[in-house]
Amino acid sequence: MGDNLSDLSNSAIQEINECSSSNDLESIRVKYLGKKGTVTAALKSLSEIDPRDRPAHGKRINEIKTLIQEKLSERKASIQKQEINQNIENKMIDVSLPGRVNFQGHRHPVTKTLLEIEEIFYGAGFVVEDGPEIEDEYHNFTALNIPHNHPARAMHDTFYFNSEYLLRTHTSPIQIRSMEKDGVPIRVIAPGKVYRRDSDITHTPMFHQIEGLVIDKGINFSHLKGILHQFINTFFEENTDVRFRPSYFPFTEPSAEVDILSKDNKWLEILGCGMVHPKVLENLGINTEIYSGYAFGMGVERLAMLKYGIKDIRSFYENDLNFLNQF
Repeated sequence: MGDNLSDLSNSAIQEINECSSSNDLESIRVKYLGKKGTVTAALKSLSEIDPRDRPAHGKRINEIKTLIQEKLSERKASIQKQEINQNIENKMIDVSLPGRVNFQGHRHPVTKTLLEIEEIFYGAGFVVEDGPEIEDEYHNFTALNIPHNHPARAMHDTFYFNSEYLLRTHTSPIQIRSMEKDGVPIRVIAPGKVYRRDSDITHTPMFHQIEGLVIDKGINFSHLKGILHQFINTFFEENTDVRFRPSYFPFTEPSAEVDILSKDNKWLEILGCGMVHPKVLENLGINTEIYSGYAFGMGVERLAMLKYGIKDIRSFYENDLNFLNQF
């Protein structure tokens, strides 16, 4: 039995020394010192040997038990120290690392441009009005003197829900609704999203417009030219060469396209305008012998592209942070 006890002692000490975790060490303790452990079993087997040999064997077993307990305690302390050091190393804060940066959001360039345009016209006495993006056919087309055979009404140009309702193709319906609500005289701008079936480097199915309307006594084309010259110079922050080209819109007569001269000496179209067509005023019961007015409309993305030198309108909606952070 002596040899067996020596083998038991050596085996236990070897396993304890090779143990590398607290959980494994607990398993070794149970294996040797638990209720069904090897050392416990050896103590229980003393009753099976000669009574004369029991004291010596009992003493030897208790010595092995004490030795195993001491080795377990030493190894436990060593493993815990290693685990603490490893935990400190893994969770250590490197004070030489740069701190975390909280990036502050900012306005999208389209929103920034939209608000800037609103501010300019607000300073010129205009009131900002809003209206529904889902419009009826009357306010979007008929009230604006757009005939039933006009291409703008075609399915390939307009997003229809049914024969009566559609996604508005311009913000001009807001002008109609404003005159229905407040009557005349009136001086409003109508910013917002509009929708058309078009998509390329200069067009998107959804984009933003700002349209302006002034109806009052004695309004003429010179008033329109004056306000647009003032707006363009303020927006581009410099005296800009401007020209008015004759054009056609169903809701204005006479009508014009407005161009500006770029730095590379090219004329660039930025908006459309004209005197409000008498038919539009008559549709609203406004006396055209007393009142006249002008209207204009511009694409916000178009103006932002010109001001900031952006070549592709789709850049506004691709969520590229490198692009957006420039603004």
